Amino acid sequence: MANKAIVGEKVGMTQVWDEDNRVVPVTVLRVRTNRVVQVKTQERDGYSALQVTYGQRDAAKLTQPEAGHFAGAGVEAGQEITVDMLAESGLVDVTAVSRGKGFAGAMKRHGFAGLSASHGVHKAHRKPGAIGQCATPSRVFKGKRMPGRMGNQKTTTLNLQVVEADAEREILLVRGSVPGPRGATVLIRNAVKGGQS
Repeated sequence: MANKAIVGEKVGMTQVWDEDNRVVPVTVLRVRTNRVVQVKTQERDGYSALQVTYGQRDAAKLTQPEAGHFAGAGVEAGQEITVDMLAESGLVDVTAVSRGKGFAGAMKRHGFAGLSASHGVHKAHRKPGAIGQCATPSRVFKGKRMPGRMGNQKTTTLNLQVVEADAEREILLVRGSVPGPRGATVLIRNAVKGGQS
């Protein structure tokens, strides 16, 4: 289980050059300082964790429960978590909500091959084919891969290499792509599987 995590924002993709002068595609993540507002303990809450805030908000626009929660934060609350925390980990997992692509057919959504383009197939070239049995069990099983809404779901990309972490500029560069559009909120944590294949 990950023991380090921080909240950031996807800025976009660019490229950098490594020591061997090879192009490395990277995603730029803006990681503003996260502030600790609550420390959860095993005795009181049943598990150990930190609750953090991300971004800026006008104090007058907070609800009374939110304002009271922030005001009543404990001794350790107020500590700041920066992007340097993940710099030495090497590999990170990034979680975000993927781009919504609307309603899609079975071929696009699940990669089905489709039916033959000729030789007896009548107007069913992009159909998924049979979806179940006849009298037994007289239903379609749950989870059957069929057409439907594609994307717009929580997605995690594992074992992305940290290329650069700069606390002054509040940016983190990771090799490859991460889910979500520009401006999406992302959760960055040290790699759970640690480079296992």
